[in-house]
Amino acid sequence: MSAPGNGPGNGEAWLEERLRPSLAQKLRIDKQLYRDKTEHQDLIVFEHQLYGRVMALDGIVQTTEADEFVYHEMMTHVPILAHGAAKRVLIVGGGDGGMAEEALKHPLERLVQVEIDRTVVDIARAHLPSISGGAYDDPRMELLIADGARYVQETDERFDVVIVDSTDPVGPGEILFSREFYAGCKRCLTPGGIIVTQNGIPFFERYAVENTYRRLGMLFSDVSFFLAPVPAYIGGFMAFGWGTDNAALRRQPVELIAERFKVLGIKLRYYNPAIHQAAFAHPQFLVDILEALDRDAG
Repeated sequence: MSAPGNGPGNGEAWLEERLRPSLAQKLRIDKQLYRDKTEHQDLIVFEHQLYGRVMALDGIVQTTEADEFVYHEMMTHVPILAHGAAKRVLIVGGGDGGMAEEALKHPLERLVQVEIDRTVVDIARAHLPSISGGAYDDPRMELLIADGARYVQETDERFDVVIVDSTDPVGPGEILFSREFYAGCKRCLTPGGIIVTQNGIPFFERYAVENTYRRLGMLFSDVSFFLAPVPAYIGGFMAFGWGTDNAALRRQPVELIAERFKVLGIKLRYYNPAIHQAAFAHPQFLVDILEALDRDAG
């Protein structure tokens, strides 16, 4: 992030998120609520006319009140409902609490969240309480402030679903895209369990899709992506990595997903069973990328 500076001649403060050497987006900081350098990263929370409250880390928008529901609903409900019998879920990252809030809408027995930066959790709870809701007070949840990469290598616990809600593959989030980390996640998955990962915007970040597809493909027999458009993450739809050894979980009929969803008795803002099924359909440019990787691997 370039330091919040002045807009063109009007004295306004802006967050400039530099996405590529030739591409950036700018969000006006209508009111800065918090900014400081944590032990791990630069953290700012501010109010924005369209997005509501926004949290950014190292100049990269992480979540906004206006559109967080798309990201959090898809990354939790797709794997948990696809699994069909998930009782134990691990979240790596997810300091804003949105992933935990959505996961706890399911009848889980245990939810563990491993977040490296305590300040992110504390500031999100203070300034973005609507995102986590009451998740951190739920007795089924345990929050660990620790290194997620080390945790998956060392824990004796096993999980049905692992959700990797990481920052981008730079700084403290870089290791969460490595083969070693994915191997640790598989180590603590139950047989037939599912891992899902934040995988960026494939229109601009083809390398992220390619790297994840290769690395998960070394560990799981069924690897793919599902998609959702998150307005604050510009450049088109976001890809979420998917890995499991049970290929049937990705190809279940919409009627079965609908039955499972109905039992929850909840209404969401983005996710529904039809979106669940459709999210695994890929535009042709992504089909071409994955087919090329399959040919290279073969």
